[in-house]
Amino acid sequence: MRGLEAWILRAAAVLLVLAIHEYAHAAVAVRLGDPRPKFDGRLTLNPLAHLDPIGTLMLLFFGFGWAKPVIVDPTRFKNPRRDMMWVALAGPAANLLLAFVMARVYPFLVTGLPANWAWAVRGFFQVTITLNIWLAVFNLLPLPPLDGSKVLAGLVPRRWAFRLYNLETYGTVVLLLLIVSGMVSRVLWPAYRAVAWLILGG
Repeated sequence: MRGLEAWILRAAAVLLVLAIHEYAHAAVAVRLGDPRPKFDGRLTLNPLAHLDPIGTLMLLFFGFGWAKPVIVDPTRFKNPRRDMMWVALAGPAANLLLAFVMARVYPFLVTGLPANWAWAVRGFFQVTITLNIWLAVFNLLPLPPLDGSKVLAGLVPRRWAFRLYNLETYGTVVLLLLIVSGMVSRVLWPAYRAVAWLILGG
């Protein structure tokens, strides 16, 4: 894919993967007892409800990014530490599930289509599958404010969990520096290849 058409397909893919990711966070939080995401208008697949300008542009141009975080009140959960882990895992899990389903559906969709339509559908599906896997793997890094840090906080002793939460103040700046330096790409590339191999069937 080249030119304007390629960027349009990539932008559409970015909107889809971010919407799925954040909707999953919101849906699981509401399911576990916190109504705030619903009141905040986050229980929707409308991408506009979830966009973070910087994170969206980062994902569009660099392959790493984030959406506007879903605000969750852990005190509404029966087991705050455990349930926050489930909420955090929901986003990456939704992205991986979507990638898995799309990888198996799109070969059937392009069969019999005119060449120009087949090109567009194939390109959109391939970009969306790739971004889903990248976003899931990236978000599972145990660095605040990513989902992986919240999963880790639910597994370590409470004193370490509080330290992780306190790091969120500086986490975004540190994360941007790591992305720009190329360190994130070097760390995640082997993990991405392994997950992609599993989802795409080798």
